Amino acid sequence: MRRPPHVAVLIETSGEYGRGLLRGVARYVCEHGPWSIYFHPQDLDQFPPPGLARWHGDGILSRVNTRKAAKAVLGTKLPTVELRGALADLGLPFVGVNNRLVAKLAAEHLLERGLRRFGFCGTPRRENRFQDQRCDYFKQFIEEAGYPCRIFPAKRYRRGAAEWEAEQNRIAQWLCDLPKPCGVMTCHDERGQQVLDAALRGSVKVPDEVAVVSANNDEHLCALSNPPLSSIDVNPIQIGYEGAALLDRMMTGAAPPKEAREIAPLGLVVRQSSDIVAVDDAVVSAALRFIRENACKGTNVEQVLAEVAVSRSTLEHRFKASLGRTPKTEMLRVQLERAKELLVQTKLPLNVVAAHAGFGSVQYFIDVFGRKVGITPGGYRGRFVASR
Repeated sequence: MRRPPHVAVLIETSGEYGRGLLRGVARYVCEHGPWSIYFHPQDLDQFPPPGLARWHGDGILSRVNTRKAAKAVLGTKLPTVELRGALADLGLPFVGVNNRLVAKLAAEHLLERGLRRFGFCGTPRRENRFQDQRCDYFKQFIEEAGYPCRIFPAKRYRRGAAEWEAEQNRIAQWLCDLPKPCGVMTCHDERGQQVLDAALRGSVKVPDEVAVVSANNDEHLCALSNPPLSSIDVNPIQIGYEGAALLDRMMTGAAPPKEAREIAPLGLVVRQSSDIVAVDDAVVSAALRFIRENACKGTNVEQVLAEVAVSRSTLEHRFKASLGRTPKTEMLRVQLERAKELLVQTKLPLNVVAAHAGFGSVQYFIDVFGRKVGITPGGYRGRFVASR
């Protein structure tokens, strides 16, 4: 019998992204293994594990964050696939997130909300090149759309309680100074939670004054945020799976690829932090607020007209001028966003999802969802369930 390959999995367990990678690796091994796994639960900065230099294995999946860890991994001279890429000069094949598509999803989402002023809140420049990419791509997409984007001037700070408070005050002041309403992307969910906390401190209303969207979709952290944080699912399970598949090929003699393998995000999970449509027209704004609060309760256009006290033709004209769509189209958009949220975050059957999202029948819901989203409700739910 062929000896199973011995693989060191140097992936941290302290964050949801790392745990997602591990689920992807486990899925690959379940399908194509067995592998003998050398693994210790630990934090990102605890690598390399003791004794790596004396370990006799066949390959490594690594998340290198320091020069010390890089030296230890490279010193083994084993086939290695890097899943972090923090150090760009290691010469290791890399599998990771397509940050251009991440930034594009965030920009399109906030632009669709009718926002015309934007900001990005990340970590200090050159601290993490991929977070810098998210900032640069987001700014590029916003400016290509014809709008300005302000960047938070992040500074390095020691992670003590006093330094945290000072940083929160700086973010709060930056949020207060932004022109309103404004759409803000953050580099990851940890920063997104900080921004929402800073908004609370600075009495900045989210999402009415500042709509916030982030990346990585750490469900626990997004739910802990106040209000719950909209975030992009960057597909870590698929990244872990593809990294394991690449390492398997390399361990059997395949040459490492020269180009990085960048995995597309699954999509944006919309939560309350960006659930707004911003316009300057007071009538349209009032109608949007009514639609947001009532579209999933079975309301209709006549009820919207009664709320804002204008004629149908006037409201439709002002909607199209402000948003490029009709009130009925906006009501359907709100219903579909609610349906997506329920499909991803609950196990409710489709008929209950349809009812909670304000659709008259489950068949009508299935037909409309497929036509507008391009996939069945069950297929949409399955795509996210498969990523867990």
